Amino acid sequence: MRIRSSVRRVVLGILSFFLLSAAFTVAQTEQPAQSSESTKLLVHNDALHIFSESVQQLSDQVTKSVVQVVTIGYGLTKESGDKTDTATAYLTPQRGVGAGVIMTPDGYIVTNAHVVEGARKIRVRLQGINKQDADASDIRGPLEAKLIGVDHLSDVALIKIDATNLPALQFADSGNLKQGQVVFAFGSPLGLENSVTMGVVSATERQIDPDNPAIYIQTDAPINPGNSGGPLVDVDGKVVGINTFILSESGGNEGLGFAIPSNVVKNVYEQLRTEGHVHRGEIGVAVRSITPDLLEGLRLPTSRGVLIEDVSPELPAEKAGLKIGDVVTTVGGKPVTNVRQFSLDLLAYKVGQSTEIGLLRGRKQMTFTVKLVERPDDPQRFADLVTGADNLLPQLGVVGVSVDRQLHELLPDLRIPGGVVVAAKAPTASLLGESPEPGDVIHGVNGEPVADVASLRQKLRAIKPGTPVVLQIERDGQMSYLVLESE
Repeated sequence: MRIRSSVRRVVLGILSFFLLSAAFTVAQTEQPAQSSESTKLLVHNDALHIFSESVQQLSDQVTKSVVQVVTIGYGLTKESGDKTDTATAYLTPQRGVGAGVIMTPDGYIVTNAHVVEGARKIRVRLQGINKQDADASDIRGPLEAKLIGVDHLSDVALIKIDATNLPALQFADSGNLKQGQVVFAFGSPLGLENSVTMGVVSATERQIDPDNPAIYIQTDAPINPGNSGGPLVDVDGKVVGINTFILSESGGNEGLGFAIPSNVVKNVYEQLRTEGHVHRGEIGVAVRSITPDLLEGLRLPTSRGVLIEDVSPELPAEKAGLKIGDVVTTVGGKPVTNVRQFSLDLLAYKVGQSTEIGLLRGRKQMTFTVKLVERPDDPQRFADLVTGADNLLPQLGVVGVSVDRQLHELLPDLRIPGGVVVAAKAPTASLLGESPEPGDVIHGVNGEPVADVASLRQKLRAIKPGTPVVLQIERDGQMSYLVLESE
């Protein structure tokens, strides 16, 4: 039975459960005893059984697309029983377990960035798939996975396995989620693969950090360590979010689970798949939520929306006609209630795409078409300057670009001319320790200056095994050293 048909049964079962159960109870007390066969038939058609069977069918369909992600890396571990800051730390192998969801038949899998962070090897187990469901020699695995890209800001990562004809799930529109909607969380909690829990949407737009515009779906569907990266699905079996973290005083589930909305995940997924990195756009405005004092003091026409307090020169908002004092009420036709909602709505658009900005200027309703451009401070903007394999620095696990005259115009405030800017992270690194991050500029190796990618590669190759590697980097205008070492 298809998922959609099971959905109707779920809904009907939920709505009619108490009514039918009561009617069945009355029938049992008022009707004469029935034969065992007819009683069995009646029981299996009551609301409780209908609901249970519908959930089973939904789970059977979805779980085929949910995988267990096992990572192997290295980390610092202090001596047993010694938790002091002065304790000796050892570099030891570490194993991590999370979940992921198959998004394409040819093996693209979405998971959390923190699930694969620092992993030297990534393996995938296909938990609910049988031989007839896909084409592979050992279909359950573990199968080696390749890291396609990571976006730490959204906590989304994309990996790929070598398999075909895999059962994939589709994204739902998380903008249509409603509080109280029934959802199901899939994953490998505490390493227990192929698990499912049920709950409701507690909140559709929960902001955890007031200084961070990121919005999450809050659910009471039990989520525990190991569920990270698994899908949160609706009763249609579509992905409404990717489970990412919990809030807990005990360390276990307390009914406060959070998932990245599918609209955010879809945008990041598509960019990672096509480009290997994510570009984030802006329109060139600074906004703030409308307070009672602002409403009264500026005589604003509405308390709903966000107030534009600055418009950057020469950026799309100014060119389109937006002005300081305008009140933005919609983005792409969807109502805007506060700053975090405004930021989230813009995250759904790629650089180069346009959106309709609805606003009030005084009491006049106006609409402008505004194109998104790349943020000038986005470290991923350098990734497009990569020309080929010559940019790869496997020892550091990064892709670098030489700071030439053209690139120096994008980095006018460099404290040391020249060097190598880190354009993106690579899947693996042969050196362990403090890795450089995208946007860092490498100026030196073990006290020797670095002019370009070729000289950096030459100096790294000349370092003998076991010798520490000290990089001098510039990050956000501040000079610092990173220490690395070979295994």
